[in-house]
Parts: sequence; structure tokens; C-alpha cells
Amino acid sequence: MKILVTGGAGYIGSHVCNLLLDSGYEVTVIDSLVTGNKNLVPKNARLVVSDIADEKKIEDLVIKEKFDLVMHFAGLIRVDESVKEPKKYHMFNFEKGKIFLNICFKNGLNKIIFSSTASVYGNPNKEKVLESDPLNPLNPYATSKQKLEDFIKKTSEKIDLKYIILRYFNVAGSDDKLRSGLISKHSSHLIKIACEVAVGKREKLIINGNDYDTFDGTPIRDFIHVSDLADIHLISAKHLIDSGKSGIFNCGYGKGYSVKEVIENFNQILDKKISYEIGPRRDGDSKMIIANPEKFNKFFGWKPKFNNIKYILKTAVDWEKKIK
Repeated sequence: MKILVTGGAGYIGSHVCNLLLDSGYEVTVIDSLVTGNKNLVPKNARLVVSDIADEKKIEDLVIKEKFDLVMHFAGLIRVDESVKEPKKYHMFNFEKGKIFLNICFKNGLNKIIFSSTASVYGNPNKEKVLESDPLNPLNPYATSKQKLEDFIKKTSEKIDLKYIILRYFNVAGSDDKLRSGLISKHSSHLIKIACEVAVGKREKLIINGNDYDTFDGTPIRDFIHVSDLADIHLISAKHLIDSGKSGIFNCGYGKGYSVKEVIENFNQILDKKISYEIGPRRDGDSKMIIANPEKFNKFFGWKPKFNNIKYILKTAVDWEKKIK
């Protein structure tokens, strides 16, 4: 089976590519390498360096290769940047995504797994969010993801299209073989920054606000290990290739950790304290977002393998040490 992966030179996409190859799939990666890193693309995957909106290049590839399924990861992901540059995020994540998908659909590539985000829920007024809960994106990044979700759903009403939309909660950690991990020059990811502090790349971590309406004043997030998320993609791919029905699923563990709790867990696994200071809130952040993951778990009979915050942090630190 042949799978086309956009953004396969990125953090999550590269982990999924490794698992697909481990499972016997043939993988072609499309990545512009603007934010992706060529070194993260597995050696056995074919890399096509291209913008996803290069219509001729993409159409020629799709027609020639006759892929069985496409996984769409490509896009910009920084919430803080999206608040400052909303038009950039609309163009990259929505407009270019729409161009790419239209090319795929027009040429018979009609099974898609789309990388969305829990940020589409905004600030939910409940502890754990369901896929059926109202969407209320708080920033242009989340809005761009919601728009592409809507485009996929509406298109499926007009043509023979099957999709799985995966709403990621906070993805962290690294492949246990350290084949891939998070590489970023301007990361806003809490665990990535804490890892950089731990290995001496940064002096300290800034907590963006300690005046939220949470038990310790800091935002609460549901962290999922990237290898479990990759497994979710593999299961979803098998489902669609076997003519399974479309669906939207949360990808999290259903347990939240505050920023301060994450730092305390880091301190325990490192046996030293992460240096931090309190800064102002970051525009576009929600106070708490935790998944209700039961829909995916029950539908596919799936259980996570790496649901342990200390393991998530340890593999993240191990990766950071490797690339130091």
C-alpha cells in the first residue's frame, strides 16, 4: 500500500512515517522544508521537496503514483505567531491546504487523514471535551484548522471521500529508538523548552501566566506521547484503506497536568530543578483543555502504550541530549 504524507519532515509526521515503514507501507513525503528538517525523513521514505500548493508538481505526483491514502500534516503550528500574523496562517494552513486536497480529490486520492488540533474547542466549559462539543477557536491557528475540517466534511457530502480527522491534544516525547523528535529554532512548546533548559541550551523557562482559574494558577493540558499518536494514525489508515467509515476523534489520554506539575515531574526525573520565572499570559492560550478519548478507544478497541508523564518527559529529554 502506498501512502502520501505531507509534512513528513516534521515532528509528528516523521514519527508516523517511521511507523508506516515499520508496518510495511510504501511512503512518499511531500515537504517544503521551510519548517521541516530533512534529517527527520526516514531513509526508506521517498522525499519530494515541494510546496503543497505547487499544483503541477502535486498533480503529476498523484497521477503517477496512485496512492491509496494521504495523510496531511503540513502547516504552521505556533499559536503565538498566528495571533501576530493571522493572514499567514490562513494562507498556509487553509488556502494552501485546500488547493492540495482539491488536487488529490480531483485525481482519485479520496481517503485522507487530517492532522487537526484540540485548539478548535477554545476554552470548553467542562473538564473533558467530546468531539461533539461546540467549537470555539481562540486563535488564527485553530481557526485555520477548523476551516480545513469544514472543507473536508463539506466536500465528502459532494464526492466519494472518506476521512479521519484527528484532533491532537498536546503531543510530546520521542520515539524510543530516538529516530525522530522535535527540532525547532523557535519552539513555544512547554516540554521542548524545558528540555532545552535541562541540557543547558536555555537559561530558564517562562511560565506564561499564573493567574488562570485553575488549582495552581497555570494552564492545564492533556499530553499524549508521539508514539501513541503515530499508532492512532496507523490504525486510522488501516481502517480507511479497508473501506471504513469517516470519523472525527480526539487524541489524548483524558488526564491533565498543569504547567507547574509538568515542571515538578521534570525535576523528579532529572533530580535537579528546572529554572523558571513567571511571565505574562500568551495571547490565544486556553486555561484548560483535556480530551475525552473514549470515542476512538472504544471504536477501535485501542489502548495507549505510553500513558505516563514521566516516560513522555524522559524520552523528550533523551532526544534533546542526542541533538545537543
